[in-house]
Amino acid sequence: MRYDPADSQLFVYNRSRLSAMLKPNSMAILDSNDLMPTNADGTLPWRQNSDLYYLSGIDQEESTLLLFPDAVEEIDREILFIKETSEHIAIWEGEKLSQQIATKLSGISNVQWNCQLDTVLERLTQQAEHIYLNANEHPRADMTVQTRDVRLLEKCQQNFPHHHHERLAPLMHQLRVIKHPLEIKMIQKACDITEAGFRRVLGFIGQGVGEWEIEAEFIHEFIKRQSTGFAYTPIIASGKNSCVLHYIKNNQRCQDGELLLMDVAAEYGNWNSDMTRTVPVNGKFSERQRAVYDAVLRVLRKCNDILRPGITPKDYQNQTIDFMEGELIELGLIDKDEAKQQDPSKPLVKKYFMHSTSHHLGLDVHDVCPPDEPYAPGMVLTIEPGIYIPDEKIGIRLENNVLIGEKENLDLMSNIPIEADEIETLMSQANTGS
Repeated sequence: MRYDPADSQLFVYNRSRLSAMLKPNSMAILDSNDLMPTNADGTLPWRQNSDLYYLSGIDQEESTLLLFPDAVEEIDREILFIKETSEHIAIWEGEKLSQQIATKLSGISNVQWNCQLDTVLERLTQQAEHIYLNANEHPRADMTVQTRDVRLLEKCQQNFPHHHHERLAPLMHQLRVIKHPLEIKMIQKACDITEAGFRRVLGFIGQGVGEWEIEAEFIHEFIKRQSTGFAYTPIIASGKNSCVLHYIKNNQRCQDGELLLMDVAAEYGNWNSDMTRTVPVNGKFSERQRAVYDAVLRVLRKCNDILRPGITPKDYQNQTIDFMEGELIELGLIDKDEAKQQDPSKPLVKKYFMHSTSHHLGLDVHDVCPPDEPYAPGMVLTIEPGIYIPDEKIGIRLENNVLIGEKENLDLMSNIPIEADEIETLMSQANTGS
């Protein structure tokens, strides 16, 4: 790993919280993600299962975590299984985690090679009544391959059919939605790296510059600062592309007078940031671009004001729609009288603002959360309103990451320029060399 790992006490704390939520005489088993093939002998970039990492701090493939709080022997209550290294692996891939290092990273004293997993399961399931197994239960998940989670479920159902098999995902969603201060530290680091990338590209953007070249500037800065890379596939969208919500081709050249929408952010230590900024290619907003920009920024700030403990996601989104409707009327995009008679189930706003305003952020960019749970202190969310006018080639989205607090929210991206005047000034200074 190129990042500085989080304190192992975070993972000790997370495991203790989960253990307290399990039914009596229960074990929980979590698997790492698969290495996914491409073609020939190639593989896709690998990323650890977020739940396994949350509980162990282990960032290595072919890892398994077993928790059994009520095991007879204390040594059996937390067991980590990892891939055994060898001289061959060391030569070709580099050494894998030793048992000693795995203990240091996770705080788990009982670390075994994964070849011992089946034997341990056979022994410990005799003491257990319930087996908690994990699955990807994110509402937007589209599972098209059989994962290690699925294979483990099938294995346990076949080998231990008389045990009660329980869902682990709802418990993990409940745990992960509130961030520990050590998690906030990692997310803030990701935000700071993102800031460095954004400031770098402000001096690079201009007429004729390729969207892909801007992407390259970002990744250079991210990796230089010990990030593994992009938190998600970057959107670098100029001109009409700025109105395509998930534009990822990044293959056009920026033209004078256009806007450039950049939805791009860094991860750090598996925790993510998520930023969007929209800037004028030539460094100066037109009057119309500036009017739309300021409207989006006002909505973002109003959203931050109401994103407070106790408000539900539904009420929050409805109020956001009201804010946006007022701005769209002022911009002449929605008729005030038509707005009064609109079908509430089909708000006129959706023509220009078709996505939700916020999502949870953490080990996953669209982080897990209990369904419809009111917002609470310790949650980290994005705020990302946007206005998209394809006929005018104007697509503007702004996005910051905030930590909900008891009295006020903490903007984790407060240092990243967002005011139109500041962006114009920075771009002008970069172009003049001042």
